[in-house]
Amino acid sequence: MSENATYINTPFGSVDLERVLSYLGIAAGIVITVIIAVLVRYGMRKGLKPRMPLHVYQPLEKVVFYGVIIVGVIASLAPLGLSLTGLLVTGGILGIIIGFAAQTTISNFLAGIFLFIDRPFKVGDPVSIGSVSGVVTEISILSTKVRTWDGYVVRMPNQDVFTATISNYSRNVARRIVIQVGIAYGSDIAKAKEAIMKALEEHPYVLVKPAPDIFVDSFGDSAIILNVRAWAPNKVWFATRMQLPDIIKKALDDAGIEIPFPQLDVYIKKMPKTA
Repeated sequence: MSENATYINTPFGSVDLERVLSYLGIAAGIVITVIIAVLVRYGMRKGLKPRMPLHVYQPLEKVVFYGVIIVGVIASLAPLGLSLTGLLVTGGILGIIIGFAAQTTISNFLAGIFLFIDRPFKVGDPVSIGSVSGVVTEISILSTKVRTWDGYVVRMPNQDVFTATISNYSRNVARRIVIQVGIAYGSDIAKAKEAIMKALEEHPYVLVKPAPDIFVDSFGDSAIILNVRAWAPNKVWFATRMQLPDIIKKALDDAGIEIPFPQLDVYIKKMPKTA
């Protein structure tokens, strides 16, 4: 026993007051740790849970909740001689070793969390992620799967997805359709524009606002190239895009406008002499 210790008499005998206060401090530290962990969990449920899938959020919540409790309890037990510094150093070394061994997995995991927070797309969205285009079929904590327009399923690590350029075609209400049409050089451009515009205005999914545009884009080798631009609701964009070329072709045929095929005119200035 310490010579400077202070003792108090109880029905159970003499008790070291300093030791009692030490135990009370440990108990108070553990209680405060639990309270902090509960508050952190409450903040996560209010801020993160609505923005993340349940199967991703639940393990993350447990890691944070019990991590706070473990660190707090170890810090509270310091008066008993348990060194938090030593445990942190040991844990840090183990963390570095594990980090190097599972660097790719950890990077994909963190990128997956950031994707769930940022939400650049959701399952069912038509997207372009880097060089891959298609419909998102699955978003997990480590990877994202996209079904391409050709029917292939491409699995992309979330680290690559997070750093790639992402185009989401479903975020806007409407999407523009661009079609280039070639007409013969002898054709009446104004008449061709009028026929195409009438066909666009009669289509049920071509929007009035923004209005369609038709203008001469360039002069090709065999045709005058008209650029036709129209807007359609996002949900029917693809179907409308497939229908418009047939509709435009019919409108030009009915108006007597020729759509020429590539041709080359050869002019001979002087006939060679025959033997």
